Amino acid sequence: MPGTNLTREEAQQRAKLLTVDSYEIDLDLSGAQEGGTYRSVTTVRFDVAEDGAASFIDLVAPAVHEVTLNGDALDPAEVFEDSRIALPGLLQGRNILRVVADCAYTNTGEGLHRFVDPVDDQAYLYTQFEVPDARRVFASFEQPDLKATFQFTVRAPEGWTVVSNSPTPEPRDDVWVFEPTPRISTYITALIVGPYHSVHSVYEKDGQSVPLGIHCRPSLAEFLDADAIFEVTRQGFDWFQEKFDYAYPFEKYDQLFVPEFNAGAMENAGAVTIRDQYVFRSKVTDAAYEVRAETILHELAHMWFGDLVTMEWWNDLWLNESFATYTSIACQAYAPGSRWPHSWTTFANSMKTWAYRQDQLPSTHPIMAEIRDLDDVLVNFDGITYAKGASVLKQLVAYVGMDEFFRGVQAYFKRHAYGNTRLSDLLGALEETSGRDLRTWSKKWLETAGINILRPEIETDADGVITSFAIRQEAPALPAGAKGEPTLRPHRIAVGLYDLDGASGKLVRAADGRIELDVDGELTAVPQLAGRRRPAVILLNDDDLSYAKVRLDEGSLAVVTEHLGDFESSLPRALCWASAWDMTRDGELATRDYLSLVLSGIGKESDIGVVQSLHRQVKLAVDLYADPAAREALLTRWTDATLAHLRAADAGSDHQLAWARAFAATARTPEQLDLLESLLDGSHTIEGLVVDTELRWAFVERLAAVGRFDEAEIAGEYERDKTAAGERHAATARAARPTEEAKAEAWASVVESDKLPNAVQEAVIAGFVQTDQRELLAPYADRYFEVVKDIWGARSHEMAQQIAVGLYPSIQVSEDTLRKTDEWLASAEPNAALRRLVSESRAGVERALKAQAADAAVQA
Repeated sequence: MPGTNLTREEAQQRAKLLTVDSYEIDLDLSGAQEGGTYRSVTTVRFDVAEDGAASFIDLVAPAVHEVTLNGDALDPAEVFEDSRIALPGLLQGRNILRVVADCAYTNTGEGLHRFVDPVDDQAYLYTQFEVPDARRVFASFEQPDLKATFQFTVRAPEGWTVVSNSPTPEPRDDVWVFEPTPRISTYITALIVGPYHSVHSVYEKDGQSVPLGIHCRPSLAEFLDADAIFEVTRQGFDWFQEKFDYAYPFEKYDQLFVPEFNAGAMENAGAVTIRDQYVFRSKVTDAAYEVRAETILHELAHMWFGDLVTMEWWNDLWLNESFATYTSIACQAYAPGSRWPHSWTTFANSMKTWAYRQDQLPSTHPIMAEIRDLDDVLVNFDGITYAKGASVLKQLVAYVGMDEFFRGVQAYFKRHAYGNTRLSDLLGALEETSGRDLRTWSKKWLETAGINILRPEIETDADGVITSFAIRQEAPALPAGAKGEPTLRPHRIAVGLYDLDGASGKLVRAADGRIELDVDGELTAVPQLAGRRRPAVILLNDDDLSYAKVRLDEGSLAVVTEHLGDFESSLPRALCWASAWDMTRDGELATRDYLSLVLSGIGKESDIGVVQSLHRQVKLAVDLYADPAAREALLTRWTDATLAHLRAADAGSDHQLAWARAFAATARTPEQLDLLESLLDGSHTIEGLVVDTELRWAFVERLAAVGRFDEAEIAGEYERDKTAAGERHAATARAARPTEEAKAEAWASVVESDKLPNAVQEAVIAGFVQTDQRELLAPYADRYFEVVKDIWGARSHEMAQQIAVGLYPSIQVSEDTLRKTDEWLASAEPNAALRRLVSESRAGVERALKAQAADAAVQA
């Protein structure tokens, strides 16, 4: 029995047999305010290559009432099982199928999600279909290469708005009849339904006119900065249409901020859904606006790469996501008028550190992953698929040249518009425009796993003149359990030469201090450096062109340790920060030394995104990588520093807000906790610091976690903020309380019941796991292993993954945790997806143990 899975072989067989022409989908959502189920009627027209052949269509539904194939009624009890309707005796040529079913609203963020806003008690609906969840709303051939046109008819409650892929029609008697879409895949169809607030505009250029819409719940309308969102969107239209040389391929472009969204956003054709936390209710730093803009541009890029031209099967998912990530960052960096020309700094600081972390797990895999079935792809939205893939695309652009890259992309879009492709189709187009043979490049970069290390080898004479310089490339052994062999790869990198400027005190790259070259094999000589006086810092992979772990030579490391914050440009700073963090995770730099490095340089770090990343990394390092005997002292040192920086920061600045949040995350002494309480009640103020709604909750959650606040205070704060966000924050605070009763209540609500919506479940898990409550949480390690397999079998993928990852005893860093995990892996026989998630979590504990030993060794 297939359950809800689909194998690649089944998809290939179905694609050979069927050509799908059109869907007509009629949904009765008039009872959405009350919930329950809704009537779904699907009519599909498709051609069949072989007379008498059998196939199946996908559907997940509580009940199927009618199945009519070519005018003949089929018994639903006989043909509907698991997630499939069997289609026997197909006719060669045109076939017509009609399916009438009752489908269910969800609260998991999959299929047709239903949410009731506590502010107005109105229901809000949206669809989320990637990877295989269109089948939860209508009968469909659920695979990306069976494209078709989709015509939706929707009955909705009076006064509601309905948005889909096609332009929104005028309703008649509360029925919305949309025009058919172009040929697209099932997973990018969409419906967003409810009494949404809407703002409209238009993108106009050179005779082109594209209607634009932004939508959110009315309770968020006062916070919706539509003009700023439209501005980023227009910059994206300008830049992508120029670079792709292909006009936006759909009739309109709506962006819908929706509640309880599992991901950042989803590239539904012409109807992008975005998590509504991006409608900022309180002050946020510019880093948050930059991340939101990247998300907006990422989804817009998908309109071409993913929607217009779509992967044939999910093994090329990386190409969809990597391309959208690379081009969104490039647009921020290069588009005229962009607020974030430093976006490659953000990329190096956040996306690439994610990739490096993922690539060192036992589940590491080639960028072009082996996707055998839907279970494989559902756990493959990872740091390899997004961040490593985008890093390698950046390397490819450096390898072939940016102009040649985009000329190849232009040819690719024109050649394959509204079709499906494989990686070879893109590489073929790039070979034509660049003249480069990309087969060897592809094999080493896309079909192998693991990460390389680049180290400088330098010799100087007595006067400090370089006599020889080479770059050594290493291919470390893959993590235990990972498939494949270590691989040396071709890298296109720059070497940067930096000296301290006497006047400014800044580390500045010399005018002729950049050498770009190809690195290949174990040792690559750089003769251009021979005869030059040795600079203060030699930085490999300057400008972050390639994907590799970089190490500094001893002399450069000494200078960087003293002057990391003094780099004139943000990108080399970010590269050095990332290298130091990587060394800490690898146990090459003790946690206490990493903390010292951060404290010595973070005050000079101007990039707020880097500052906030350093905040997160320091807390993680001290919580998990520090010698347990030294942890409290290091936390005290860090928290004291956060308070000092908070008091010293410019009034009202982004840095002040970031330091306030960092302070709240680890406040621990009675005096520090008193300060949080006094900032909350207003009896104490810090000039420029506005303790607004979200910052209040950060303080409340910490005070709950240390036992200062209990139910009365949490309920009182929720009364101030009776919104969906307030409900989530209150759930986090309640679960964070340091009592056996609070932990038991939180555990039961997640594990023993399946009633929580996805966003609330996530909030409860976040509160439950507190790193300074290890002893209190220790008994739940055994309970986790007792229940996780059953939960995986009983819950939807998104809900089960939240629990499998979030409740794993990651903070119990001990050999005992490794032993329990190994015993469970050996005896429980989990499926491949669950085994992967648990193995990844185990690897985190193993890494933490090694880092703790390295930190303890420094003290010894």
